[in-house]
Amino acid sequence: MASDSLPTQDSFKISPLIQLTLTSLYIALVIPLPFLAKATNAPVSPSLIWIGFVIGAIALWSGLSERVLIDEESIAVTYPALVRAFGRQGWTLRWDEITALKPRSTGQGGIVYYFLSQAQDRAYLLPMRVVGFARLVRHVEAKTSVDARDVKPLAQPWMYVILLGLTAVLLLVDIWTITTASSFTPVF
Repeated sequence: MASDSLPTQDSFKISPLIQLTLTSLYIALVIPLPFLAKATNAPVSPSLIWIGFVIGAIALWSGLSERVLIDEESIAVTYPALVRAFGRQGWTLRWDEITALKPRSTGQGGIVYYFLSQAQDRAYLLPMRVVGFARLVRHVEAKTSVDARDVKPLAQPWMYVILLGLTAVLLLVDIWTITTASSFTPVF
């Protein structure tokens, strides 16, 4: 697709596969805890764990609600008003301010990219977990002088499919754990 066929305004959300995988993993890791706390007479109240679960779910939703907006003038990472009220503001960078796309290796061996601006006061993380990442990169190339030919997504979809499959197995173990914990009578 040529750069002139890109829309003048575009929007990118976090991939539904990533949202589903991370939300499912969170549920699989946390849901058994209140049942186990009750079954073992843990010093932490199951009600407190449920409250923590809800707070954690809201925090997860906040992180997964990121949206990238592109127009002729700028690229912006935005969040819903509720998320902004709790301090996650996002950022906006004019295309003409972008001077480079700097790669950085992650602790897990991947590579992330940061936009560098003329002011060089800070770097802006290129959102890499969005639907239409290749189109996002084409926008960057079309609207800046940055060479982004080598930019690839941080994680391939098959990695999230494997994690989702393992999460499904974990959810099956959770069902067994909850069933067992619900019928367990502690002896103290």
